[in-house]
Amino acid sequence: MTHALIVEDDVDSAASLKALIASEGLTVSTASNLFDARKQLSLQPPDIVLLDLRLPDGSGMDLFEDPELLSNSEVVLITGHASLETSILALRLGVADYLVKPINLKHLQGVLSRVTKPAVLKAEVADLTAKLAATGHFGQLWGRAPNMKRVYEQISRVAGTGVTVFITGESGTGKEVVAQTIHELSRRRKMPFLGVNCGAISPNLIESEIFGHEKGSFTGADRQHQGFFERAAGGTLFLDEITEMPLELQVKLLRVLETGRFMRVGATQSQETDVRIVAATNRSPFEAVASGRLREDLMYRLNVFPIELPPLRERLSDVGLLAEHFLRLISEQEGKVKSFTPEALEQLTCHDWPGNVRELRNAVHRAYVMAQGTHIDAQWLPRPAEKRAAEQPLAQGSAAAPAVPVPVQAPEPAPPAPHTVGKSVVIPIGVTLAEAEQTLILATLRHCRHQKERTAATLGISLKTLYNRLKQYNADKDEGD
Repeated sequence: MTHALIVEDDVDSAASLKALIASEGLTVSTASNLFDARKQLSLQPPDIVLLDLRLPDGSGMDLFEDPELLSNSEVVLITGHASLETSILALRLGVADYLVKPINLKHLQGVLSRVTKPAVLKAEVADLTAKLAATGHFGQLWGRAPNMKRVYEQISRVAGTGVTVFITGESGTGKEVVAQTIHELSRRRKMPFLGVNCGAISPNLIESEIFGHEKGSFTGADRQHQGFFERAAGGTLFLDEITEMPLELQVKLLRVLETGRFMRVGATQSQETDVRIVAATNRSPFEAVASGRLREDLMYRLNVFPIELPPLRERLSDVGLLAEHFLRLISEQEGKVKSFTPEALEQLTCHDWPGNVRELRNAVHRAYVMAQGTHIDAQWLPRPAEKRAAEQPLAQGSAAAPAVPVPVQAPEPAPPAPHTVGKSVVIPIGVTLAEAEQTLILATLRHCRHQKERTAATLGISLKTLYNRLKQYNADKDEGD
C-alpha cells in the first residue's frame, strides 16, 4: 500500500490533510518538525512526502541536505501561495509538485493519483539514453548531435517535476514532439496530452476554446462547452505559438498560472484546474515582449524552464538519421520498401533546410513517391544552394554567363579567446576549459537579464554553484586589476 508522510507543524492542518489522504486509501504518518521527519524517513521510507517549508526547527529544504533521505520518495511542497519563486524552488530541488494552502481536494487527489517513485522515472530515462546510443532516438526525438543531446538532458531533468516549460525554436524543429516527450516521461503520462495552436484559432473563439463557455453566454452557445483546461485535467496542456494569443487573453492565462483557477465564458464562479502548462513559440520571447506580442509578466511566468531547439542546419549530422527514419515510416504506410542511394544521402546533408525537420520529412515523402524503383537517388531531392544559384540563369532562359574568378580570401585566424556573437558563444580550439566555462556562464547571465535563478536553470547547475562561479570571476578580476 502507498505510504505518505506529512511534515507540517500546524496540528489542525496536518490532521485534516491526514484525513483527506487516508480517504484515498493511503497509509499516513505525520511529523511536526525536522527531527521527527528524519526519524520517520529512516524508520519507514514513504512513497510520497508532503513537505511544509516553514518548520519550528528550520526549513523543510534542510531535508535535502542528505540525498539518501529522500532518494526514493516523491516530494510535494506545501506553500502559502503559488509563485514563480515556488516553481523555481521546485525545479532546483527536483520535487514533483506543490500544493497551495488551503489545499484543494481535487489538486490533492491528482497529486496522489500520480505517485511514482523517483527510481522508476530515472530507470526510464536511463533506458532512453541507452537506446539513444544504439538507435539514435530519445523517445520520439531523433538525433545524436551534441546540441540535441543537451535538449535530451534538459527534458530528463524537467519531465519528473511539475514546473512550466517554455520551448523556443524555428518553425518545423519539433517543439510539439518535445512537449509530448516531456509528458510521456512525467507522472501525468496516464492523463490527456492536448495541444493548442494559439495562432490557428479565431481570436473570437480562442477564449471559449481554452476556458470553455456556459450555455447562452453568447449567440450560438446552445450548450455548455468544456475548454482545453477541463479536457486536459490531470494531464498536460501544450500552448503552441503562445505569442499569437491576444493580449487580453494572456492576462487571463497569467491569472490561471498564478492562482490555479479559471472561469468559463459566461460563468459566475471559478473552478480549480490541475494541468501542467508547456508553452512554445517560434519567436524570441524577449523580442516578442519588445514588440508588444507577449506580456512580460506572462513571459517570465512561462519561462521557468526554457528549452531552445536547434534548427536542422545546426545539426546536419542528424539529417541522414532523420531521413532514414522518415523513409521507414513511409515504407510501412505504403507497403513498399525503398532505400536511399549513398549519393542521395550525401546531397541531403548539403541542403540548408530552412523549413527544418518538417521540410525534410516532406522532401523524403516526395522523393519516395517520385522514385520509380526501390532506390531513391538524388534526382528528386532538394539541391544545395550553390547548385540552385548556378542553375538559375539557365532556368530563366538566358545564356550561361562566363565564369568570373572570385578572389578567395585567406581564412581569418581563430580569435585568441572565447567570445560571443549574437546569441552564440564561440569557443576557439586551444582555450582552457575554465575560460570556456566563464564565457558561457557570463553570456547566459546577460541573456537572462542577470536573473540568476533563470541562468542557473538554463545552464543546468545549482544556484549555489552559479554564485560561487560569479564570486570567483569577481575575485580574479580584482586580482588582475
